[in-house]
Amino acid sequence: MEKFENVSGVAAPMPLVNIDTDMIIPKQFLKTIKRSGLGANLFDEMRFTRDGAEIEDFVLNKPAYRKAEIIVAGENFGCGSSREHAPWALRDFGIKVVISTSYADIFYNNCFKNGILPVVLPKEAVDILMEDAERGENARITIDLDGQTVSATDGTEFKFEVDEFKKHCLMNGLDDIGLTMQKVKAIDSFEAEYAAKTPWA
Repeated sequence: MEKFENVSGVAAPMPLVNIDTDMIIPKQFLKTIKRSGLGANLFDEMRFTRDGAEIEDFVLNKPAYRKAEIIVAGENFGCGSSREHAPWALRDFGIKVVISTSYADIFYNNCFKNGILPVVLPKEAVDILMEDAERGENARITIDLDGQTVSATDGTEFKFEVDEFKKHCLMNGLDDIGLTMQKVKAIDSFEAEYAAKTPWA
């Protein structure tokens, strides 16, 4: 997993509430166990018609937001089934930060394990950032994970809270495998000692 660094750029406004995981990545794309390739189908039923044509008025199809790394969303983002494919699809598309007032718990935790920072802010702050995001290329939102701040285009700054362990993992690019590999010497030592004590096993 890549180390999380400060993000500054255009944010896609998605004010819809209760954006669930089936909207993020529809069920027909859950057959793969690979984390790559799902970005092409992110918000598939909202981005494309049944014959595959782009829906022009969907935010991520608009020229200003095609390369957005940030989403400012309505409340309860990531609700629904607990599919890890949802953060996979977001990250593969290029989304590094989601800003909302609230998230489904499982989705929230899965984001950290897949290199995405889910920022929780009060509704008043999200409303300001949503309005900022709607300005398209004329606005840039900046997220500083180390300082735990989100800054609007005019410099207005909002503080957010994040679990220290989750923050450490994001900033150091550590997913569950990465955390395990930090203990590889201890694991090897245990296995060698256990093999010596139980050669019949």
